[in-house]
Amino acid sequence: MQLNFDLFANAAQPASRAALAAVEVLASQGGAEARGAVFTRREVVDFILDLAGYTPNKPLHKQRLLEPSFGGGDFLLPAVERLLTAWRTHGDGGSIFNALKDAVRAVELHRDTFQTTRRSLVEYLTASDVGLQTANRLADAWLVQDDFLLALLEGQFDYVVGNPPYVRQELIPEALMREYRARYSTIYDRADLYIPFIEHSLRMLAPGGALGFICADRWMKNRYGAPLRKLVAEQFHLKMYVDMDGIDAFHQEVAAYPAITVICREPNGSTRIGHCSEISVLSLAKLAALLDFSSPLVDCAEVREMQDVAVGEAPWLIESSDQLALLHRLEKQFPLLEDAGCKVGIGVATGADKVFIGNYAALDVESECKLPLVTTRDIQSGEVEWRGQGVINPFGNADGLVDLDTYPRLQRYLEKHKAQIMQRHCAQKNPTGWYRTIDRIFPALSSKPKLLIPDIKGEAHIVYEAGEFYPHHNLYFVTSDTWDLRALQAVLLSSISHLFVAIYSTKMRGGYMRFQAQYLRRIRLPHWHDVPEALREELRDAAIRRDLDACNRAVFSLYGLTLDERAALGGNGG
Repeated sequence: MQLNFDLFANAAQPASRAALAAVEVLASQGGAEARGAVFTRREVVDFILDLAGYTPNKPLHKQRLLEPSFGGGDFLLPAVERLLTAWRTHGDGGSIFNALKDAVRAVELHRDTFQTTRRSLVEYLTASDVGLQTANRLADAWLVQDDFLLALLEGQFDYVVGNPPYVRQELIPEALMREYRARYSTIYDRADLYIPFIEHSLRMLAPGGALGFICADRWMKNRYGAPLRKLVAEQFHLKMYVDMDGIDAFHQEVAAYPAITVICREPNGSTRIGHCSEISVLSLAKLAALLDFSSPLVDCAEVREMQDVAVGEAPWLIESSDQLALLHRLEKQFPLLEDAGCKVGIGVATGADKVFIGNYAALDVESECKLPLVTTRDIQSGEVEWRGQGVINPFGNADGLVDLDTYPRLQRYLEKHKAQIMQRHCAQKNPTGWYRTIDRIFPALSSKPKLLIPDIKGEAHIVYEAGEFYPHHNLYFVTSDTWDLRALQAVLLSSISHLFVAIYSTKMRGGYMRFQAQYLRRIRLPHWHDVPEALREELRDAAIRRDLDACNRAVFSLYGLTLDERAALGGNGG
């Protein structure tokens, strides 16, 4: 297996003064939420340590463990407990400091958190019959107060475990973000901070080493995770994946859908996939035993084994085999939604909704400079029930932004709110076009019939809009010059579309899925000219009546689903 160590050369470069200043601010300020700190339950920590192989029946004192963001010590203290047990079982009875000083490295950026956990570690060591002086020496040897993404850590590690911080890019100072981007190739698009944490941790693994993390599963399927998925596929082995759907793995509620991954520095191979149904010592121990590759996989509902989960940049499709077989059959037989004559888009983002959006009748601008706006609140019932909102349109039909001198009411309105408008990044970047919305508005879209789809929903929520309104940025839309939109509505309401979105999208807490453009575009759709007239009418009628069973019956016929394929979707459509 070809291993790439280019990152280590990048990481050895000194950080800029601006980046170091930003690190100091983050080290001394910020609450747990701003730092992306989420605290993991002890039962889950022990489960991850077991999956990674960090167990006291091994000579752990001769191996090395890394915890890249130790926080309150959720992983650190249980790992040290196992380390002490292993040393007392397998050690030679010599100096505990000399035996264990290189066994652990744990990093934490936030200074107060670092000191609090250091005290807890020393207290635990002394309570475990390690003298106070030795306890302090071990704490000094093990713990590093620094930014893990910039820290220089010597050597490689047999185990990396933890819960990497979940921080959005916009919360990271710009100078520090530039530094991260220069060092980590997996930071792509809107990647959150845990992405480079995983990259750096993987590259620090020794041959045969194992990484065990619990974190949001979004990178496994969405666009910003593509470079990291490629790295894993080419240089590592996705060994285990544990679905944590509906399980309270943390001490507080989180919106992101967490999963446990064990990734090893070894040739790629099959992946064991488990589902955690409850948090208890006994149930997690049973699940860990089933996931263990040292034993043959028994036939059970909790764990299955799949080949080729990690392939290039492709999303990780970790679903039932019968559903995947159906998906692959449809992908081979039918074109993509947009190749079948449909277009997917998203509504307008203004950057300052309180200025650009308001009661349509009350917006004091020329009539040609505003459009009626439809939002998620307007379509909650399944039909459009407009609440009277409008959006200001500063664009002409073809020539970009309008000349404000030509529209005195619009000019007066925008000048009145200029201070607020200028706070936006797009206005500061382009002072001459300061009054533009973030997204270009195309007025012709208002009069075009369309299907409206909210981003986050438990089930498909597809609403027909006849061509009167412009969509807000919390709505995706689908238009078509070939497909009848009512018939298309039936397809998008069906279990077939739900299958595509469920497999390719990331799931939110509570089972909600992201009906985003990138996932909608993956839906496969026959060409309209291939749909028989009788079936066209059946599709239209089912959508107009919003009869989901009728939609499924018609759509199953449209795609020629067998009885087994219908059963894979949870029903026979009959």
